[in-house]
Amino acid sequence: MSLAESASIIDGAFQDIPVIDLSRATSPDENERKALAYQIRDACMNVGFFYVKNHGIPQECIDNVLEANKEYFKLPTEEKLKLNHKIVANFKGYTPLLDANIEPGNSGDLHEAFQIGWEELEAKAHDEKRANDGAMAGANVWPERPEMYREGMLKYYHAAVAVGRILFPLFALSLDLPERYFDDKTKNSAAIMNALHYPPQTGPADDRIVGIGAHTDFECFTILWQQPGIQALQVLNSQKQWIKAPPIDGTLVINLGDQFARWTNDIFKSTVHRAVNRNGVDRYSIPLFFGTDYDVNIEPIASCVSAERPARYGPVSAGEYVNQRLKEMYY
Repeated sequence: MSLAESASIIDGAFQDIPVIDLSRATSPDENERKALAYQIRDACMNVGFFYVKNHGIPQECIDNVLEANKEYFKLPTEEKLKLNHKIVANFKGYTPLLDANIEPGNSGDLHEAFQIGWEELEAKAHDEKRANDGAMAGANVWPERPEMYREGMLKYYHAAVAVGRILFPLFALSLDLPERYFDDKTKNSAAIMNALHYPPQTGPADDRIVGIGAHTDFECFTILWQQPGIQALQVLNSQKQWIKAPPIDGTLVINLGDQFARWTNDIFKSTVHRAVNRNGVDRYSIPLFFGTDYDVNIEPIASCVSAERPARYGPVSAGEYVNQRLKEMYY
């Protein structure tokens, strides 16, 4: 059965989110890699979300970036606003509470954020990874304190990017493509990372103000670390039910974004989700939005198109697409 035929019988009424073990992701045995890829295919077609364990990010790296962000978000608002993303090129820097509004009709997203893109830990005068950013060009900016903020953020950023590079060949196999299909499209992969702080949400429940409103992500896929013990993430199934995606120790959440949905002609799901922090405590999470090089055209892959499932999207530049979606979110 072709991918397009398989997609026609998916109902999307999932009640839970699968956990996938990445320990054999780089196995020398091709059959093991393919078996893992088919688990990922099933999750991508049915849910659009899955957890991964044995992802390779050291716990110390996670602990350090969490502590750095707890210290940063405690700073006075006027100090954080010195790096307001609206005065910095292409959305880098600080986003204050209620500044973003990703779900039309809502009254703002109840979180604050700090956003970065690619940067070597040891700075280069000319970084070839950023030379072709195009529509999303713009250097990172960094707060003066806490002192360990840049180091903590970049060490986690590069560890998460390494997870993304492991996943792309598995996505290729899951689509019955050559394993290295995405290599020439991800030489300087776009990877935008947000450190997010959700304050406790009190008062009467009001779905017009939540941590982040119902939305889909913009890039190919998102690698999300969420703080243990605090439930907030919810995923919408085809029955319009909000399914909880609680933190599971030792895992990351992977969810597909709109670029992969466009590339796969909606065979892989970019699933609507939101975060609602009604736990009475501060919550932190770190999504890294992993995409292709910004100059790559995204259009349906031939194996995802058929007479019964014609192409649903025209070509679009990855960078221009992300830039436009961010403008819609903030302006």
